[in-house]
Amino acid sequence: MEVSKKVLVTGVSKGLGRALALELATHNHTIIGCSRSQLKLDSLQAELSKLSPNNHHLLINVDVTSNSSVKKFAQLVAENNLVPDIIVNNAALASRKSKIWEIEDEEVDNVIDTNVKGIINVMRHFIPLLIHNKQGVIINMSSNAGREAFGEYALYCASKWAVEGLSKCVAKELVEELAMVSLDPGVIYTDMLALCMGDDMASQFQSPEEWALKAATIILGITTSDNGASLTIN
Repeated sequence: MEVSKKVLVTGVSKGLGRALALELATHNHTIIGCSRSQLKLDSLQAELSKLSPNNHHLLINVDVTSNSSVKKFAQLVAENNLVPDIIVNNAALASRKSKIWEIEDEEVDNVIDTNVKGIINVMRHFIPLLIHNKQGVIINMSSNAGREAFGEYALYCASKWAVEGLSKCVAKELVEELAMVSLDPGVIYTDMLALCMGDDMASQFQSPEEWALKAATIILGITTSDNGASLTIN
């Protein structure tokens, strides 16, 4: 019988985060999640409660770009005895196809703050909780754009190359009971993909629900022996 895990997913209210949360809940795992959309969180909470009514799922409106917001989130998680076994840093934004000198200030700030600073904030406030529990796996969602160079997507690539670097560096800082990996989820039909390549082309790829079927198994199977690895879901 599979042991129930507590899994924290950022950006849980849509796309890959939502699909992963629902798939995990189907197998009786407890979801701790956050996003900035209270309406979508309420909808997901109702679905999770139907799938696994005996589990205490905790979904909170959190802006991962805000250090104080993430700090309060971590405190609330600890107070509810829900320190996660697995953290999936999934919250991210895509950037539009554009030369770097044509990108607007706001887009630069939004992408870097969410994709890089957001993960750093989660690390800073949750790793101490995992260390105290002497266990935990942190999975930072990356991309092939974090391992290859794509012209006119420099901003997004820069953010994902940062995720790769952060993951490998922090992996060296962790105690032996913990692990950190970067994970390229593959190509999935999401709002982010549609922004990059258009809806018609993006819709030809697998859905988040199809992806979650195999992703959940891979994520649950990551151990300390994977610490520092760059993994991919094919």
